[in-house]
Amino acid sequence: MGKHFGNLTKIRHVVTYSISPFEQRAFPNFFSKGIPNVWRRMTTSFFKVAPPMILMYTTYTWGNNVHEQGKKKNVDDFENDE
Repeated sequence: MGKHFGNLTKIRHVVTYSISPFEQRAFPNFFSKGIPNVWRRMTTSFFKVAPPMILMYTTYTWGNNVHEQGKKKNVDDFENDE
């Protein structure tokens, strides 16, 4: 009843290879190459990412403190009220 989805057309001069999922290794060289590569990438990008994040965090905390102080009432304004 027609062709299946993966075989709708035939492309000439294109060769594809595949390996069975049962023959693949899930984590090849994970500990010997993967973790050092992650460490190298983190250390090289740290000085590009950390300063803006620190600046944004300090700005955020400063803004929250100013907002909280703005919500408080000044006690000296109400000391003569009865």
